[in-house]
Amino acid sequence: MPKYPCPHTVLLLEGHQAPVEGADGPTDPIASHGVPSTLTDVPEPPALVLNFSSCSLPARCSGSAAKSLLFRFLPFLRWLPRYPVKDWLLGDIVSGFSVGIMHLPQGLAYALLAGLPPVTGLYSSFYPVFLYFFFGTSRHNSVGPFAVISVMIGSLTDSLVPSENFLESVNGSNATVNEELRDAARVELVATITVLTGIFQVALGLLQFGFVVTYLSDPLVRGYTTAASVHVLVSQLKNVFGVSQGEHSGPLSLFVTIIDLCQKLPDTNVGTLVTSIIAMVAILIVKEFNHKFANKLPMPIPIELITIIVSTGISYGVNLNDKFGISVVGNIPSGLKPPVPPNVSYFGQVVGNAFAIAVVGYAICISLGKIFALKHGYKVDSNQELIALGLCNFLGGFFQCFAISCSMSRSLVQESTGGNSQVAGVIASLVILVTILKIGELFRDLPKAILAAIIIVNLKGMFKQFSDLSTLWKSNQVDLLVWVVTFIATLLLNLDIGLAASVAFGLLTVIFRTQLPHYSILGRISNTDVYRDVAEYEMAQEIPGVKIFRSSSTVYFANVELYAEALKKKSGIDVDRLIEKKKKALKKLKKQQKKLEKEKSPKAGEDVRGALPPRATHCLCPHRANDPHQGEPRGTLPRPGCCQPSSNDARSPSLPQNAEDGPGLAVIELSVGESSVPPEPTLHSLGLPQPNFYAIILDFSSVSFVDTVSIKILKNIFRDFREIEVDVFIASCPVSVLAQLERGNFFSSAITKHSFFPSVHDAVVHISRERHQASVST
Repeated sequence: MPKYPCPHTVLLLEGHQAPVEGADGPTDPIASHGVPSTLTDVPEPPALVLNFSSCSLPARCSGSAAKSLLFRFLPFLRWLPRYPVKDWLLGDIVSGFSVGIMHLPQGLAYALLAGLPPVTGLYSSFYPVFLYFFFGTSRHNSVGPFAVISVMIGSLTDSLVPSENFLESVNGSNATVNEELRDAARVELVATITVLTGIFQVALGLLQFGFVVTYLSDPLVRGYTTAASVHVLVSQLKNVFGVSQGEHSGPLSLFVTIIDLCQKLPDTNVGTLVTSIIAMVAILIVKEFNHKFANKLPMPIPIELITIIVSTGISYGVNLNDKFGISVVGNIPSGLKPPVPPNVSYFGQVVGNAFAIAVVGYAICISLGKIFALKHGYKVDSNQELIALGLCNFLGGFFQCFAISCSMSRSLVQESTGGNSQVAGVIASLVILVTILKIGELFRDLPKAILAAIIIVNLKGMFKQFSDLSTLWKSNQVDLLVWVVTFIATLLLNLDIGLAASVAFGLLTVIFRTQLPHYSILGRISNTDVYRDVAEYEMAQEIPGVKIFRSSSTVYFANVELYAEALKKKSGIDVDRLIEKKKKALKKLKKQQKKLEKEKSPKAGEDVRGALPPRATHCLCPHRANDPHQGEPRGTLPRPGCCQPSSNDARSPSLPQNAEDGPGLAVIELSVGESSVPPEPTLHSLGLPQPNFYAIILDFSSVSFVDTVSIKILKNIFRDFREIEVDVFIASCPVSVLAQLERGNFFSSAITKHSFFPSVHDAVVHISRERHQASVST
């Protein structure tokens, strides 16, 4: 593993200690450098100590490890033996009964929303809820049918199994839909989708991919569910107005449905419309009453259950279907059905939709679970929740269930009525089981308009999410843009494509924000080793001659060129222009050297006595030869007396300065009897302006990774600043990034690990000492 090779930081490994000197030397294990710093108030950097005593090998397989694994996948084994019966049981019974009463009407309604027979809603309210008791970790989540998931499934049933495929002629003329065959085909399709959804969720959970949901930000989820609520509302308007509509799917299907509905408004069934309005008004009033007097009521008034019971009785007694043409639910078979394997031939057609349903369902479930866990002081295992939801869907799909998630309204009721654990879910599932076995068939005369009214009223909480617009406008306009784009994309492109487009846009916003990070020049706060942005902190002062540059984002192919440009801009000089001037000056100087060599070469027949030796060279020095070290490369000791004529070579004349040589330049002959190498020209000797700093420190504390493009640009940064006689150092580079640089062949004879330091302060102290040593040696 690569290490920081900085000689100014001692690495002490456990069991090893640096040599301790005698009385004349330091006795501390960290050796003193013995060189005073030019920054008198800069504290010494602390030593970096690596302690490997905490490292341990993975534990071997044992009984305790197997038990821990079993408890992890079956959480009820951990909490059920410690269940406080006296404190929690009564509250769980009351809560479970209350939630079970809500499951009944919502299960019937959401089955209608999914385009399935009402009984499948009851199945989806029983099997998954019961299974969650064994695998779930949230005490207050009420799993089961959910409006957004149901409408996602409904869009699939409408597109893959449309009613037009089941038209049958009656008396050779009129064509009607064979609802029995259509419902059977749709149940088979949805069961397959549910099983595939469960497979995705279990697989992601086992692979510890619970973090996938992090790509669905909160604004994205809220914008998506709000748009899905609009889809739900539009899909139920036909049941409110009592008109028959064709089924539309794909992009812009929402607007096609609205146009089709408007064209059929003259055919509105008045009885159905009146029934819907009365039901919605009654449910809204009682729900507001429940909310206002929640602290005084032992349990919420089950207005939804009361509504379906009363409406079913009225419909049966008055015969609303025959007399007024009000559509009713129809036959609801009693009893449970045996498991049926999914039709795997559908997998290829629904794999993308199943994955979308899996991610959205889990996102809603885990967000609710974390809210309740934070409120009541317990933890929710995100990966186990993914496995639990997946098993509920996978096993439920064999029993004609459709995909489920968590309902906010039911979860709030479960919490507010005293629910303390998953036992409440078991009680709720038993209520639904009794309904399936004995009571369900009594609701055959329930008007569909009542179920539509229940669905629409329950959308109220989601429509309140429009208030996010004003909140996000004040707090974060990028999140506001994500919310709006998600909402519009979901409305225009439908639920599946809209979700994909929304996730892509959300990721693009992250990329754009990393492309345009905040760049800053850091300065040191006096008497500390703390470095902050000089533009934001008045107490932060730049180190003389040193530029410390920092980016708030990592450096990769999308922003590394902007990083290099910002660095050159923040340095205060036009680096590229200065390099170009230097190249032109060197080119001009080369021409002058060639011209000088031709003038000094001995001609035929002339007395060559006193001519230069054949190996004479020319050296460039400042016109004012008061700095004999100017031509030396940085970081090396200067050669005293370079380009000064020897005392025993008085015959070597110096050439007068030529106007063509440029300002501040002199070309001097140097008789070189030995094989010495002349120094390279400098900016000063070329008469070019010099930067007001001699070192740049790149703070890599925010860099989490680098790629091949960023490595190439970083090499160019080192090269360009070396051209203008500025040293480049890198500080606070993570070890993982250092390893990536090494694998990417970043290091060479020109760029070594001695340019890397564990912290900005270490780099500053090193530069200070190097400058002090250079000044002492002169």
